[in-house]
Amino acid sequence: MANGLLAGAAYALVALGLTLVYGVLHIVNFAHGALLTLAMFAAWGLNAAFGLDPYLAILPMAAGFMALGYALQRWVIGPASHGDDGNTLLVTLGLSIVIENAMLALFRSDTRTLGTDSGFDVVELGPMLLSRPRLIGFGVSLLAAALLWALLSATDTGKAIRAVAKEKLGAQLCGIDPRHIYAVTFGLGCACLAVAACLLLPTFYVNPRVGNAFVLMAFTIVVLGGMGSIPGALLGGLIVGVVESLGGLLLGESLGQLGIFVIFILVLLLRPTGLFGARA
Repeated sequence: MANGLLAGAAYALVALGLTLVYGVLHIVNFAHGALLTLAMFAAWGLNAAFGLDPYLAILPMAAGFMALGYALQRWVIGPASHGDDGNTLLVTLGLSIVIENAMLALFRSDTRTLGTDSGFDVVELGPMLLSRPRLIGFGVSLLAAALLWALLSATDTGKAIRAVAKEKLGAQLCGIDPRHIYAVTFGLGCACLAVAACLLLPTFYVNPRVGNAFVLMAFTIVVLGGMGSIPGALLGGLIVGVVESLGGLLLGESLGQLGIFVIFILVLLLRPTGLFGARA
């Protein structure tokens, strides 16, 4: 259960980027999984080429993917969608296909890992043996969520993001450029993915389709916590991690995720707005 809680923090970080983009742009980013795959390959490539530890790569990766996300939204997704949400969904879906096939062309379908034993390191905490990489991931994920919350709550950029999310036209009348804010928000979502990739890589493999599994988990977390809610994404990720761990213990590894999708269906039936979501 404790290891499930630790794993859930990394899942929450993946979901944070998804819920942030939805909360401001009001669209579901279908390229989310492909961008996570790209981030994991980037972290793996830095390690393979320069021996850079994924944890040390967190800051440069976050900065690089923040810039990439900004550029994609400002000069690809925004202009191609022409302000139509339906077009935006199609553009992000097309972007996902392009990124995934580019990864397949470059790296084939081979599975890659860091090739070190660091993923098996454990920490003794009383009677529990906790995975060291997951323990680090838990702490970094909570720190990243807190920094994101502080940015949105206490900075001018954060206030602008919340203003655009609440009332785009009113924010524009106050001198805020929605296109810039949309791009900054998309960049922040990509930065969350870059941090999550660095935290996942020591204990996980990477191949051109690896992001699909995590994005399904992220969608479940976002629905569970409430669309657009950062606290909901964090709590939802922890819940999903614990459920996955208990499901694997009780039902076996192959059926461990069954409980997650049962929760997903129950939330849709009983509380469609999620734990922290607001009714439209």
